[in-house]
Amino acid sequence: MRTYLKQSLYTVPFFVSAEAFSQQQAKGIVTGTDKTMINPVLVINVSTHKSTLSDASGQFTIEASENDELRFVKEGYYRIDKKIEKEDFGSSLMISLEKAEIEIPEVKIAYRPTGNLERDNRHLNESRKIVSLRSELDEYMKSPLIEALPDNTVSKTFTGHDYHVGQVSLLGVLDAAVGLFKKATELKITKANYLETQDFIKRIKEEVDLQFLKKFGMDEEQIDKFLIYANDTRTMAKKYRKNFKMDVVEFELKVAFAEYKKTHKLDNL
Repeated sequence: MRTYLKQSLYTVPFFVSAEAFSQQQAKGIVTGTDKTMINPVLVINVSTHKSTLSDASGQFTIEASENDELRFVKEGYYRIDKKIEKEDFGSSLMISLEKAEIEIPEVKIAYRPTGNLERDNRHLNESRKIVSLRSELDEYMKSPLIEALPDNTVSKTFTGHDYHVGQVSLLGVLDAAVGLFKKATELKITKANYLETQDFIKRIKEEVDLQFLKKFGMDEEQIDKFLIYANDTRTMAKKYRKNFKMDVVEFELKVAFAEYKKTHKLDNL
């Protein structure tokens, strides 16, 4: 019995000593792919849950055993896992972290008007669907009412009693309804914004006969300047862009041109 206890006293320290020497130091340097030093980098021993940070020169030291897994983590870089081999304890580990790609959100640059009406219209015009819808709405508002009104007569079966006494006339109700409809659908005069003004001037050039300007030797650029002048002095886009009446618009242009000739030199004057 004494012999067994005596042997145990010698064998226990032996195992403790073996356990103590199984933990060693793993050392190394962490750099980027371009060999520049990265600090601080978090170094984690995944097997023991111990961690450390690399210093200003990128160097690190951490306790590790053979087959332990080290993980290197740095914000903005892809993490790397390294399994410790036996030969790694006799040399300095060289760890290289690759920078993570950063997606830059797409930036849309708004179109800046150049002042050239023809060029700006190609970029700033409303879609064809909206233009077509407005044109159809304008035609509908100009067209007369074609739906037949309901018959306002009372059946002979009820002629024995005057049911209209104290009642509102059906015709009066219909007249009031038509009046409300016209009021609700009447286009209000509002100030035109830049795009609406450009669209209005473009429509003038497409639909109004401007020969009375060209016979004075005015080229496209001079006509554009005059149309801007006419719109500014007669507030044409404000009054007629929603209710484009050819004869009225042409009359307004001629009135504006009479004043324009007084202050602007033209070739054929």
